[in-house]
Amino acid sequence: MAHPLQSVLHERHVAAGAKFSEFGGWLMPLQYAGVVSEHRAVRERVGVFDVSHLGKALVEGPGALDFLNRCLSNDLARIGDGQAQYTLLCDESGGVVDDMIAYRFSPQRVLLIPNAANNETVVGLLRDAAPAGVEVANRHEDLAVIAVQGPYSDETLAALALPVDHPYMGFAVARFGGAELTVCRTGYTGERGYELVVPNQAAGEVWDAVLAAGREYDAVPAGLGARDTLRTEQGYALHGHELSPQISPVQAGVSWAVGWKKDAFWGADALRAERSAGPKRRSRGLRAVGRAIPRPGMAVVGANETPLGEVTSGTFSPTLNTGIALALLDAAVEPGARVGVRIRSRVEEFEVVEPPFVPSRVKDASDQP
Repeated sequence: MAHPLQSVLHERHVAAGAKFSEFGGWLMPLQYAGVVSEHRAVRERVGVFDVSHLGKALVEGPGALDFLNRCLSNDLARIGDGQAQYTLLCDESGGVVDDMIAYRFSPQRVLLIPNAANNETVVGLLRDAAPAGVEVANRHEDLAVIAVQGPYSDETLAALALPVDHPYMGFAVARFGGAELTVCRTGYTGERGYELVVPNQAAGEVWDAVLAAGREYDAVPAGLGARDTLRTEQGYALHGHELSPQISPVQAGVSWAVGWKKDAFWGADALRAERSAGPKRRSRGLRAVGRAIPRPGMAVVGANETPLGEVTSGTFSPTLNTGIALALLDAAVEPGARVGVRIRSRVEEFEVVEPPFVPSRVKDASDQP
């Protein structure tokens, strides 16, 4: 069995006392001081994440943007250069091969950030389909990604003279020391924040500088355990849980990431048919009525334990101090209903809700159209 890959920042995480876990073939920090304290730091101050396990694929050449727009679900023509977009790569059945962020540098250059476990698949599929002159380069192990998330993320990066005045899902190219990096106002926490795409050789210097600049705001390194509780509170989908080749964007509640008016994209016929007929399953939120903590794979049941679906993500919410979940349920189950979750030998009561569980603060008034 292959050894997991390590981030270029691995030794810094070891020195900081991180506990590790494998994510998509990479050994990454799960937590440092603890998931709950790191979660609260992001909600209240600043948390700094190493998410270098995320994939990176650079698509370049004449017609690169148009090529990708014929493959990916969302419409890259709706954004301009210097903007990023959440999008999906689907198969012919409408299932999700992966979800990703696309950075549009120009019509000839787009950087994709897929999930770690799916990077090779995404690169392979796009490379096989690319027309002459369009190159799909695997940059997975060349670039690091550092996420700076929380209410004081602007102040932290501004102290390093990095750009922080661009709108949500906008990005800017900047220099730090001798390196060129991309600063994008994105994230996976529900808080205002940024993701820095950095050449590996500069990642250590950037990581150290961000934590030093954030010291005034009690910034802490945060692990992927907190990233998961934060994204679950927002109802954000995670591939392998809310999205998969067996779960379509329509079922997962991310139809907004499909360019329905485009002429063509992979999986278009199947997705249009499902949208027209109405999906048989939908992703919903669940909030515990009592003290139960749901976990992925647990069965969701109705009256007389009638099967309704299953939990796709479940955790304890540090913000709400209760158990929450995302679940793929029979489409007839509406918000406001009460359902049961089978936890070991018991069936615990949950309320069906519409995510997010806590208000999103990724945008401000200046970001509204």
